[in-house]
Amino acid sequence: QVQLVESGGGSVQAGGSLRLSCAASGGTFSNRVMGWFRQAPGKEREFVAVISSNSANIRYADSVKGRFTISRDNTKNTMYLEINSLKPEDTAVYYCAARTNWILTTTPGSYNYWGQGTQVTVTS
Repeated sequence: QVQLVESGGGSVQAGGSLRLSCAASGGTFSNRVMGWFRQAPGKEREFVAVISSNSANIRYADSVKGRFTISRDNTKNTMYLEINSLKPEDTAVYYCAARTNWILTTTPGSYNYWGQGTQVTVTS
């Protein structure tokens, strides 16, 4: 059973930066598509970024392009999300997710495993 644990969230001022981590255990991390999603209060969970197993293919939501960077280190079974130029509208619980299929997808329902989430709060 794959377990995902996020860390790195916090409260920052607008314009600040954070680096989120997602540590995976169980199963085989290196052959999984991994993604970041977020959910703000009263809103549906939305796609943020996705990365293929070998990091060759990456996609971002339009709202985060140029500010967020997804990466992974398969030797450490860890995925990262570098967040820069934070805006108040980035405030949400950020989740990492993994799927068993190799196809990149932005749909939350296509992911098999989820972490518990880490809160990111951006103050103006």
